[in-house]
Amino acid sequence: MIGRDEELRTLRGLLANAADGHGGALLVHGTAGVGKSTLMRAIGTAGAESGFKVLSTAGVESELWLPFAALQLLLQPVADGIGNLPSPHRTALVDAFSATQTEPQIFGVALAVLELLADEADRQPLLLLVDDLQWVDASSRDVLRFVARRTRDFPMLIIAGSRIHSPDVYDPRTLPNLPLQPLARAAAAELLDAGAPDLSAPIRALVLERAAGNPLALVELPKTLQDMPTQLDDLPLTQRLEDAFAARTDSASQECRTLLLALATEPNAPLNRLLEVSCRLSGTTVSVDAVQEAVDAGLVGLVGRTLEFRHPLMRSAIYTRATVADRLDTHRAIAEAMADTPERRLLHLAAATLGPDEELAVQLERFADRALARGKVASAVPALRQAAELVHDTRRRTEILVRAAESASEINDRVQTQMLLDRADTRELGPLERARLMVVSDKAAFEPDEPHRRIEDMIITAAGAFDTGGVHVAENLLWRAAARCFFQDGDARVRALAADELDRWNPDPDAPVVLTVRAYTEPYRHGAEVLARLDGLRPDRQDGRILHFLGSGAMVLGDITSAARYLSLAAAVWRSQGRLGLLARSLAGSWPRAYLGQLDRAREESGEGLALAEETGEWIVWLGVKATGSLVAALRGETELAARMLGELRAHRLFPGMPFAAVMAQQVEGLLALFDGRATEAYDALARAFDPADPHYHSVSRWLIAPDLADAAVAAGAVDQARELLDGLPELAARLPSEMMVVAHAYTHAVLSADDTAEELYAAALAALPAGWSLARARLHLHHGRRLRRQRRNVEARNPLRAARDEFDRVGARPWAEMAREQLRAAGESSSRRHANTSDRLSAQEMQIAVLASQGLSNREIGQRLFISHRTVGAHLYRIYPRLGITGRGRLAAALAALHDGHPAADQPDGDAG
Repeated sequence: MIGRDEELRTLRGLLANAADGHGGALLVHGTAGVGKSTLMRAIGTAGAESGFKVLSTAGVESELWLPFAALQLLLQPVADGIGNLPSPHRTALVDAFSATQTEPQIFGVALAVLELLADEADRQPLLLLVDDLQWVDASSRDVLRFVARRTRDFPMLIIAGSRIHSPDVYDPRTLPNLPLQPLARAAAAELLDAGAPDLSAPIRALVLERAAGNPLALVELPKTLQDMPTQLDDLPLTQRLEDAFAARTDSASQECRTLLLALATEPNAPLNRLLEVSCRLSGTTVSVDAVQEAVDAGLVGLVGRTLEFRHPLMRSAIYTRATVADRLDTHRAIAEAMADTPERRLLHLAAATLGPDEELAVQLERFADRALARGKVASAVPALRQAAELVHDTRRRTEILVRAAESASEINDRVQTQMLLDRADTRELGPLERARLMVVSDKAAFEPDEPHRRIEDMIITAAGAFDTGGVHVAENLLWRAAARCFFQDGDARVRALAADELDRWNPDPDAPVVLTVRAYTEPYRHGAEVLARLDGLRPDRQDGRILHFLGSGAMVLGDITSAARYLSLAAAVWRSQGRLGLLARSLAGSWPRAYLGQLDRAREESGEGLALAEETGEWIVWLGVKATGSLVAALRGETELAARMLGELRAHRLFPGMPFAAVMAQQVEGLLALFDGRATEAYDALARAFDPADPHYHSVSRWLIAPDLADAAVAAGAVDQARELLDGLPELAARLPSEMMVVAHAYTHAVLSADDTAEELYAAALAALPAGWSLARARLHLHHGRRLRRQRRNVEARNPLRAARDEFDRVGARPWAEMAREQLRAAGESSSRRHANTSDRLSAQEMQIAVLASQGLSNREIGQRLFISHRTVGAHLYRIYPRLGITGRGRLAAALAALHDGHPAADQPDGDAG
């Protein structure tokens, strides 16, 4: 290759790392003809020569709507290993690739593929090459994205090529990327001279100018020139290349051209079927001579029994150069030849149709109905999309598009969902269809602009759906409007509008969705009643939806203990079902855990939730768990990590319109300043969250940071100002008696009190704190001890300071633990430094793995639970053992218990290193 030394060096470096067991993934992107496919073929050859097993696939436009099509082609060389997988993984892959079985959850397939590849990589390093990612079907793309994020611990390298740098990845950081630029002038001239050394100087200069460094243009344009520069007109480069490729077929026989058009129309068809279709189209025998002619012309290559174009532009050139009549005839012939695969048959019939065809539209809808009945949602989407194009009536077309968008949304294909939404004519919708469309639109892309107008529109649309009998859709949409009232802190008017609309429906007051909507919209009006009803419910522990409703409702009210419990149960349900987007939402339960002093678990769950939110495009969840991760890092004394996460949170495009995340960010800002001794700065930062005109204000969640405000006020000498900011707290706490409000009132009343009432108020506050709020209890002890010490009552100060230190040590709140130690020393009592606990030695994921392994779960069981390969689990365990001073999993439980108590356990040989 000419001019690609640096890129080859990068790829060979990744290949060497993978050979050493450190896998990776890379996205190569650039314009058509810039050399992506050539570069990938080169690294494929290098990989094969280095002992890698090379698996390859490529996206094809005609298969963009066929679920798992690209994945099935990729896995063909290792398909024999499917039979050796555990039953759940084996079933998932068989169902995914079967035309008759129910379609499994996408992440169940993804985990099965990961395990299949991990097992194969254990025998021989793997190189996966995925070209034209922009045309890979959504199901395959989701699986490949999942696997690409989990290659680190075994010898596997994934390289994907795409014409664009947005192949439906939810986060640009999902894959490292290599932008492939046009060749520099010198390299372009060298490549041109190597392929066309006899060009005249004027023609050579013209080709260099028009090719603009595009390697494919430098190779192909000279072949069609014949010293006629007029052929190099001002067409776009891609079209010039397509014209050049198409011109190379002019001298081919009719049989060869027919075969090439059949291949361009159905690129992955077996050779015998292509010959059969070509015979039918030409009316004569089309033999392997036509194949050889195409191979000799350099247009195609024969890989096994499959024909492949030398470049994707050759396929599009041949297809677009053909007459409309020839294209339609070819689609019809292929449809007839594919009677055994209804999906492909219908797609080709639709492509062979000009204008409306009601009968075919009905066939496509029936196919979609059957697919949906079997759970094959991804198969239903393209059928509905094609059906919409074939109907004449605008209203019916829009209704079909709404169904297609709902199905695309169900499989989390946000790009396809948005495309379908854009094509729907909302003027033709009735009230129910409008509500369905709004639900899908809200799921596909959360628009933060004009929140109050958007919330009002959703409420009005929900009312219309309810009045036409669409109760389920109406409830869903009203719940989404209510959720925005929390996330975006809707004003009193839209909150009342949502609550009044719910009241109009005369709903069951104990229904989880009703409790959640009331908690979201008017917590100070309905909060006491909702809390009482939550206490009386006994929900089905296998119904993740209801558990999540109850947990999120409890969380926004500040009923922290119930929120953590319900969301933990919901997470267990979603985890068992492999529904990663919903699991990410329920892992938002890591936020209340921070207030309960469960910092280790909050760190683990927020870390896992963050990764899953990025993977599934749950960006509202991402804001919440990123803020939680930053808060936990600050409480653990990990200042740099907290500041970095805080910066990433503030930089997200949705952050400015999300007060629920902004108030959390301001809390971290204030705590970091407070821990660093910048008391006035800390107070100013926290006080902003109590100013209704400030973007960090949240009408409910601000009370979670009231204790922090009180701490900063005492340190900054701003007690009177803090009392003024908190003036309305007692009344609101009486109306909303949640744990959050009880703690906010009791804590601030004591900490901001005058000396003559302090003792009584500290005792009352400690008695009022909910049982699980150990961190707030320790903080009260710290303040009480400080006050006693300032009053020179050093001996009395030691007991509360000792209690504070021990509790801060137990939960891992290092900044406060050090404050307690300093106060103890000032009170005349020495205090040894704490031992490092488990979470200081292990990452969040390592901690999860260690705990699960200590409970007796096998590596495969841990992998299934955490959605990673069992080999990754093994790699983590072998890193964990030496950090804990042990040699195998038999001592894990004892080591974790000892470190949790602050006393490292000496290892004893146990003969188990696995």
